[in-house]
Amino acid sequence: MTQSESTVRNTRRMPSYRTLWFVLFGGWLFAYADRALTGPVVTWMIDNDIDFMGAAQNPHALGGLIGSLFFAGYMLTQLPSGRLGDRYGHATLLSVCFMWAGLATIVSGLITGLITFVALRVITGLGEGAFYSNDRALIVAHTPERFRSLGLGVAITGLAFGLTVANIFAVPLLDFGVDVLGKDHAWRMPFLVFGAFTLGFAVVMWWFMRRLVGPIRPGPPLRNLMLISAVFCVLIMALFWLCDSVGLPEWASAALQVVLAACIVLVMRRRGSIGTAVSLKDRDTTLIYVAAIAILWSIWLFGYWSVAIVSSAAHSSLTTAGLVAAFNAGAGIIGFPVGGWLSDKASRRKMGRRNLLITATAVQGGLVLLFGAYLQFTQMPSLWVMGVLMFCTGLFLNAVQPMSQALTADLVGPKERGAAFGMWNLIGEVGALTSPVFSGVVRDATGSWSAAIYLDAALVIGSALLYFGVRRSAPRPTQSTTATATEVA
Repeated sequence: MTQSESTVRNTRRMPSYRTLWFVLFGGWLFAYADRALTGPVVTWMIDNDIDFMGAAQNPHALGGLIGSLFFAGYMLTQLPSGRLGDRYGHATLLSVCFMWAGLATIVSGLITGLITFVALRVITGLGEGAFYSNDRALIVAHTPERFRSLGLGVAITGLAFGLTVANIFAVPLLDFGVDVLGKDHAWRMPFLVFGAFTLGFAVVMWWFMRRLVGPIRPGPPLRNLMLISAVFCVLIMALFWLCDSVGLPEWASAALQVVLAACIVLVMRRRGSIGTAVSLKDRDTTLIYVAAIAILWSIWLFGYWSVAIVSSAAHSSLTTAGLVAAFNAGAGIIGFPVGGWLSDKASRRKMGRRNLLITATAVQGGLVLLFGAYLQFTQMPSLWVMGVLMFCTGLFLNAVQPMSQALTADLVGPKERGAAFGMWNLIGEVGALTSPVFSGVVRDATGSWSAAIYLDAALVIGSALLYFGVRRSAPRPTQSTTATATEVA
């Protein structure tokens, strides 16, 4: 919380921190619905040979690349927007990013052509990148410490609702689009409808943040965010154009975007202030950041391709597959808040947040492995069994995210949290960026989704091992602090 936000909070009656949780819950719902609907829409376009997807030689790889390019934009603005939130106020950045996201999603449904569609998805991601780091920091700033992880879990439960809404309603909206716009343009309808709802929610977000912190002054942070986004958009689209011109495979484009993100991290590490350096250079938080790659990889393997996985395995319709896939996304309705609640309990007991996080991550990895084996060794997988396995997998996947985020908050000081959460998601989004395209490449190469699921299981189990290296449970002492670090139980 900035000094101006703190002053206003002390002089006027504030909404409760629980109300803040549920407003940000809505933010996660709309943000994830907007980005997750691309998967079902691309799958529908592939199945119906529509527009630029119908002419693609490797359609699943191209579809995965489109999703990855969105996350390239979303990933690259994580750290800069977190630092802007630390400077101008986290509430201000949240108000700006939803207006941006709603407008960009609507325009995504109005344009024509592969290049412009990709560019709009990148621009949408660049705007939504301001949400994560500022949402997490605002919750931590306004929530009592004993409820910190629960608050993080309740708010991010909106992610599960957003994925569920996208999986359930994308296909009916496509069918509605066929009736209204014709088959060739039906893919536009989900973007127009979801974008309009997001824009409406942006008005609610703006009103609430004014109540929370006082007048919103978006000018300076918006100008800074637009300048940063313009640079990143040019870099991302230049990489895409270069790869397309020389004929590089889609996975090579995603790999180059990861290299771009790594260069940005190195620059920020070298130029960061003393406070920011703590969150960027600390060994323990770095292990958590790297382990987060597996969390985001899993979310977007299933969040982007779950409809395709189910329909391919069971030879079902997209509507039926969307309902089954919703079991994975819907598991977050339980997993996020329960994971946060258990993390708060564990932090006050001998087990500690870290050990609980290790256990939950290991169980998740085992369930993903089981799901891959079921698809590989069953000739006609049952929709019910797939639904149960996807629900159980999603339950633990969603539970580990607030545990990891709360552990990050424990390890950094209040003035560093925007930057720390930005770095968590910047590095973690490497998984979101690469998961759709690499999973699509593996699917095209093998003709099955099992290998892609096994790869996910290996990454998850590897992340559980990384958490063993985290040794502290409190901020590292700075020049003004003489307290010693607390060892993890």
